[in-house]
Amino acid sequence: MIIEIAIIILGLIVFEVVSSVDNAVVNAHVLKTLPEKYRKIFLFWGIFFAVFVVRGLLPFIIVWLVNPSLGPVELFSAVFSNNENIGHYLEASKPLLLLGGGVYLFFVFLAWLFLEEKKYAFLVEHFIHRQSIWFYAVASIFITLVIFISLKTNPILALSASIGSTAFFITDGFKKNAEDTEKKLISGKTNMSAWSKIVYLEFLDASFSIDGVIGAFAFTTSVPLILIGNGIGAIVVREVTIRGLDFVTKFAYLKNGAMYSIGMLGAVMVLESFGKESPFWLAPVNTFLLLGFFLWLSIREIHLANKAGNVKPSTSG
Repeated sequence: MIIEIAIIILGLIVFEVVSSVDNAVVNAHVLKTLPEKYRKIFLFWGIFFAVFVVRGLLPFIIVWLVNPSLGPVELFSAVFSNNENIGHYLEASKPLLLLGGGVYLFFVFLAWLFLEEKKYAFLVEHFIHRQSIWFYAVASIFITLVIFISLKTNPILALSASIGSTAFFITDGFKKNAEDTEKKLISGKTNMSAWSKIVYLEFLDASFSIDGVIGAFAFTTSVPLILIGNGIGAIVVREVTIRGLDFVTKFAYLKNGAMYSIGMLGAVMVLESFGKESPFWLAPVNTFLLLGFFLWLSIREIHLANKAGNVKPSTSG
């Protein structure tokens, strides 16, 4: 039991850190435009909001969305107590949570695969990116197929799938707007005050954290474990923002690993929502393997680049 908990928490920490690298990059770039005083304010209060407010409240909100009849006290009791009646109630609602979250995560993966500029690890990634117009067709066919299967299994599941896709397009719009705002902030083509920039970063952190919190439910439906794993991961991301950003960005394929992990977790959640149970270790181990493989690709490229840089051009007499 202790080993199982340790594996889950470690998986949550690693997933949270890697899936939040983009957030750390944006934070670091915007922080460079702020005076030292405001950087310290953001880094202190940012940890408070990131860990205790955003990642602290989101799991409860997600559980409540699939169990709206629970009041605040009942919800808190359901999450932290061992009451068998409440446990059975939450277990019955688990497919709704997993399907909505799984659809959301798989859409995040598809959008990255088809639409986003990236460092290509494989030729097929370049090919798929050139077919970006097909994202909308693939996403539409996927959600239609999921809803069709849901209607045959449990009609309420169809609503959960629809909510997952809706959540993706809403948050994706926020992220796209954040990218445009980031470019203006870095270039100085904006009159935003220091406090406005801090508020912007907090809202941005909230939108980025949704991926990590939803993905956490693929590892476990235990909210206490999610709070611990995601909380530690968020603190690590803040440390990366302050000290290790240049080091982390050297690993060119790290985001590829995060996105393939997100796609895998989304697929696992969708399958589990339809009754295809998976062992507790599947999500953490697959996450470790995927991230490890792409980390190896990144390290190999660094070594090759260093080796090429050390080769002196030959001279002919």
